[in-house]
Amino acid sequence: MLSGLEVLQWLIGASGALLVAGAAYWKQSLSFSGMLAAIVMGTIYFGAGNAFWFGILLLFFISSSLLSKLHHENKAELEATYDKTGRRDAGQVFANGGLGMLLVLLNAIYPLEIWGFLFIGVMATVTSDTWATEIGTLAKRPPRSVLTGKVLQAGTSGGVSLPGTLAAAAGGVLIGVASWLLRAASGMPQHSLLTLALAGLLGGLAGAFADSVLGATVQRMNRCAVCGREVEASMHCGKPTVYARGWRWMDNDTVNAVSSIIGGVVALLASYI
Repeated sequence: MLSGLEVLQWLIGASGALLVAGAAYWKQSLSFSGMLAAIVMGTIYFGAGNAFWFGILLLFFISSSLLSKLHHENKAELEATYDKTGRRDAGQVFANGGLGMLLVLLNAIYPLEIWGFLFIGVMATVTSDTWATEIGTLAKRPPRSVLTGKVLQAGTSGGVSLPGTLAAAAGGVLIGVASWLLRAASGMPQHSLLTLALAGLLGGLAGAFADSVLGATVQRMNRCAVCGREVEASMHCGKPTVYARGWRWMDNDTVNAVSSIIGGVVALLASYI
């Protein structure tokens, strides 16, 4: 049975999640299903965790939502090629924060320091990948294939750019530094700022590059029946797309989840450096 303090913590988490998710829905950063998923997720992050877990989730969500509002003359065209748009649905919410939520619950049931480092890597990955995508689309030079270095059309899965890579590194470091501050504020066992910043940096970069590699190799890609472009989306140029390559079950959300696992493991390994 929960104590009065624990009930209050869950109520605070639910109230905070409702406020943030409701505002995001109003600003059209979340769809209705995405808002419901975010309320559930935020409640669990704070109720089963504390300010460290919830604060990192909030930092990822707010920074990514703000960056998604950056205007670019080709952004609408690029978003048409993606499987998901900037308005996140429940699938995207759980793909980006579901693993973190699992780690929060594992830590609540069986507290171990490894959960915290895995969490930093997972959240650094989704932050780095989102920042890389949003900033990379603003680059004047076209991206290059992460595998061959060949110049690609903007928005092509598996493409990387210098601005995008720098943004990914910045996002990872931000998560690491914020972890150091939030752990101290939550009264959790502390690690050095350098250790946590390095875990965020390496975990975020590893996860972001894993996302690009998966996008260039095994992610399901479709082909537009009208313009012939290879896209993630099931619709393009107003017509249904057809399967082109990759594993049929490896959609964008699955790629995000696999990349997050890789980023989490790398961050954990970085903690031993």
